[in-house]
Amino acid sequence: MKIAIAQLNYHIGNFEGNLQKMLKATAEAKGKGADLIIFGELATTGYPPRDFLEFRDFIRLAEESVDQLREASEGIGIVVGSPTINPFPEGKDLHNSVYLLYNGETLHVQHKTLLPTYDVFDEYRYFEPAKNHSTVLFKGKRIALTVCEDLWNVGNENPLYTVCPLDKMMPEEPDFIVNVSASPFDYNHAAERLEVLKANVDRYHIPMFYSNIYGAQTELIFDGGSIVLSPDGKVYDELPYFKEEIRYYQLDDVIKGGYDREQPKEKIALIHDALILGLQDYFGKLGLKKAILGLSGGIDSAVTAVMATRALGKENVRVVLMPSAYSSGHSVDDAKALAENLGIRYDIIPIASPFDAFNTLLTDVMEGKPFDVTEENIQARCRAIILMAISNKHGNILLNTTNKSEMAVGYGTMYGDLAGGLSVLADIYKTDIYHLAAYINKDEQVIPQNSITKPPSAELRPGQKDSDSLPEYDILDPILYMYIEKRLGPQEIIDMGFEEKLVRRILRLVNISEFKRHQTAPVLRVSPKAFGVGRRMPIVGKYLS
Repeated sequence: MKIAIAQLNYHIGNFEGNLQKMLKATAEAKGKGADLIIFGELATTGYPPRDFLEFRDFIRLAEESVDQLREASEGIGIVVGSPTINPFPEGKDLHNSVYLLYNGETLHVQHKTLLPTYDVFDEYRYFEPAKNHSTVLFKGKRIALTVCEDLWNVGNENPLYTVCPLDKMMPEEPDFIVNVSASPFDYNHAAERLEVLKANVDRYHIPMFYSNIYGAQTELIFDGGSIVLSPDGKVYDELPYFKEEIRYYQLDDVIKGGYDREQPKEKIALIHDALILGLQDYFGKLGLKKAILGLSGGIDSAVTAVMATRALGKENVRVVLMPSAYSSGHSVDDAKALAENLGIRYDIIPIASPFDAFNTLLTDVMEGKPFDVTEENIQARCRAIILMAISNKHGNILLNTTNKSEMAVGYGTMYGDLAGGLSVLADIYKTDIYHLAAYINKDEQVIPQNSITKPPSAELRPGQKDSDSLPEYDILDPILYMYIEKRLGPQEIIDMGFEEKLVRRILRLVNISEFKRHQTAPVLRVSPKAFGVGRRMPIVGKYLS
């Protein structure tokens, strides 16, 4: 049996676009003599469709896509994920299902059993879990069809679940496992995912064909990396990350094994490629082309500019240098050098004049109070007005350049430097921004060295440095990581050796800054716990406040 894995980039709600991709892939696979082609989870709708699933018309369009795929299944089996209607009045209205279509018929439908309802997932909001589990006979081979999370309770060892779908299918003695998946990227997940898949094969000793989707849907990025495992648990093949691709396999060859073709999983390289894909699909799927950002001469805006240029092309990226009276000369020079290295358009618009105008306008209401964060924020908001004016006039979408360390503790100005349509770096701690800059510069110096080595500063008052308000990032970031990613409480972090007063201050800053994060742009998710849909904290909560 010849089996094709189609690792495709779907678009939520773009039924015609998704269908045409699958029909084209099916025609290619049929032309190459494939017996079976495997697509992704909810491939007809795109993943995650969220509350679109509550529209009956949305489900109708998904069903029509399945109907057309069924018509295209003459001479080739098609495995595809799509929502199905629950025929029983009890329970949720829908199932998250996988079809096997062949010769114009539906041979089998298996519903998803394990419905993740944690972090970015909210599947039990929409779907009813499967109650029945059976395999399907196809061309003399018995297949265990599964959907994504159904593999994540090997031997009932996952405490989130009480059922192991594959255990229920094994009495029918399937010849191989097929899994259609929509597994979102984070920099640890590819390795974790592979371990889970290997654990399944180690338990059942049959091959597995795992088809993951690729592409970005707003903040969620899907890395592909589809996997074929031999019965010995070795990686017969692992498809590339962040790339659309179709590959073909002879089942007998996979059963023989003898290969170990695991892809490298270097953290910073994965983050780099994920950000580029996130930018490309955010712009491409919204029908946008041009980006703009403020270029300060610092490392965050420099890395953002590089990512945008690599994702969108130099002709579609514009930067604005907006020095204040407190900006150092080398900040402008560093920003200009980067723009010239990238070949992108830059404008220099000093903000001293509008800043002075606002100070004059507000003289009476300031009541003679001394310079403080108020004036710092006015400068940041002057810059946002300039950027948004160019955005509105020329159609450039503003990119936010804030990093995760700053976003966590609220070190940013609402309607100022926190403005933007997409937060590119807000899931990357400052210490990793430096690693990302080094990766960018690994072959040639793209980012000026001075942007990397100078002390970080917002340059909103004379001689300002980030360390005036925050601890050094090599101290701050581990504390933030333990609280945000690991969900450790203050005493647990203190017990690790961090100074108590500092820990409590930082954690308080994280919590009281929640209102700012609720008002910022979507954050491209690259970590196991990003700000946004996967981290739901109350604004008015009193914990550590």
